[in-house]
Parts: sequence; structure tokens; C-alpha cells
Amino acid sequence: MTTAKKDKKIFRGTGRRKNAIACVILKPGTGKRTINGRDFTEYFHSDVQNMIANLPFSILGNGEEWDVVVTARGGGIAGQMGAVRLGIARALVANDAEVKPALKHEGLMTRDSRVVERKKFGQKKARKHFQFSKR
Repeated sequence: MTTAKKDKKIFRGTGRRKNAIACVILKPGTGKRTINGRDFTEYFHSDVQNMIANLPFSILGNGEEWDVVVTARGGGIAGQMGAVRLGIARALVANDAEVKPALKHEGLMTRDSRVVERKKFGQKKARKHFQFSKR
């Protein structure tokens, strides 16, 4: 006697922002969202942060169709938020390539490559100099 496995579709996407990396897994479901074992609203304290992380779903209008499981590490909350947004967008494109133009038009398919500039020697910070006194 053999048992038939259900064919479950799982889509993955990886997002990076500053020093943060987010591995996103999308599964068809009821709209449950967890990040590092906690709910999105608990992890991202601000409503704005939660809204930005879920921006790909709000653009496409299919947020209730997917369960999202995220493993985020490195960086801070803002970097992880941007990484989650990019990872969700990439996973949605892995599911359906026809949504890519809509997400690209909103700027969600490009990695934000801005990072903190390093401090230079002989200066106080990256661009700030020590105070100059002529006499």
C-alpha cells in the first residue's frame, strides 16, 4: 500500500540590505507571517515597518493567500525590514513571473546597495574632519 504525497508548492527568496540577510519561504495558506519564530507585528514594533515589509503583498493584493516564514539575521531592524521586503518580492516572482513588471515599477526588485561609509584616518568620522585652528 502506497501513500500519495501532497504536492506542496514552496517558493524561496533571499533579500539583503546593509548587513542584514533574510531567507523567505512562501507557502500557500491563510496569511500567517512569522519572522524568527515571532509574528511580524511583534517583531516589527512600528506599523510603518510592518507595512514596508508587507509592501509586495499590498501592491499585488494577494497577501491573504500566502503564509510567510522568514529567517533574518545580521544588521538592525531597518536593514532586516528591507531585506524581508526584497525576499518576499523575489519569492513572489519565483511563483509567477508575470508579477515582476508590477513589482519592478514600484522599485521592489532592486537591492538597495547603500551601506555605511567607513571612517578614514586623520578624520573624526567618514567625512567629518577635526576642527581646524589657524592660530
